Amino acid sequence: MQASDVLGRVTLVTGKEEFLAARAVDDVRATVRGHDPEAEFSEAAASELTLATLGELSAPSLFSAVRCVVVRALEDLPDESVAGILDYAAAPADEVALVLVHSGGAKGSGVLAKLRKIGAVTEVKTGEVKPWEMPGFATSEARRLGARLDQPAAEVLVAAVGEDLRSLTAAVDQLVNDFPGARIDEEKVRRYFGGRAEVKNYEIADAILAGQREQALRELRWALEAGTSEVYILSAIAGQVRSLANHIGGNRDSKLPPFRVKKLNTQARGWSEQGIGRAVRSVAQADADLKGAASDPAYTMERLVLTLAAFRDAR
Repeated sequence: MQASDVLGRVTLVTGKEEFLAARAVDDVRATVRGHDPEAEFSEAAASELTLATLGELSAPSLFSAVRCVVVRALEDLPDESVAGILDYAAAPADEVALVLVHSGGAKGSGVLAKLRKIGAVTEVKTGEVKPWEMPGFATSEARRLGARLDQPAAEVLVAAVGEDLRSLTAAVDQLVNDFPGARIDEEKVRRYFGGRAEVKNYEIADAILAGQREQALRELRWALEAGTSEVYILSAIAGQVRSLANHIGGNRDSKLPPFRVKKLNTQARGWSEQGIGRAVRSVAQADADLKGAASDPAYTMERLVLTLAAFRDAR
């Protein structure tokens, strides 16, 4: 982003994803600061904005002509101030970067529609990232930083870090910095994050569904020795089994990314409808056993691994 992209223009930040909206605002601020370290920064709530206060915020001071003004919660802009905002957006001050932040939703949509038609307005959309979009977000984030993150590696990273965008972004940033110029594959992600309990849980589930009972048992015992709760491990297994059952039964999620569909297609080749049905019931029984304070939770999980693997082999 260059100074000419924000100075003498209006940046309209829209959407419900607070982290991305905050980053968009920070990007504008950083650009202005890089252009003029002495630039002045100010904020205002749209509910308190009038034409007079906007003029005060954007007017040059005794110390610097360059300013960055952030107006938050644009949806709360009073009706009497709409014309003033639109007039300013049509002819913004050359040395001012005005950022208007709208939190999403229908409120204030009329103002957004009018702002979008003005040539000096640049919109940055920050819509919510759905769970199935997280790996795609991670690969896009790596691309933004000038790196390439493989799709399978992104899936492992999401499983390890979780679906908090701030944490996921930080993890991508760490990988890019530690492997500059290199393609970031699954091996590199596992090297850094493979010890996370969540990753191990999904590895156990994947091994079970692939019929790799010995590997599943090894991973299970490693996870238990590392202190992972049997309940968390079972949760991952249950989720994977349900997804496969729905896939085999024809109740397929059209919103799944291609790499997840490909994995489910591969897993489904080893399962019959009867076998996956028995697997679902066995998972439910194991869940009841654990919640009923099974005398040996570890044994309950090992028995489940062997049971599910047997159902897969029964063709």
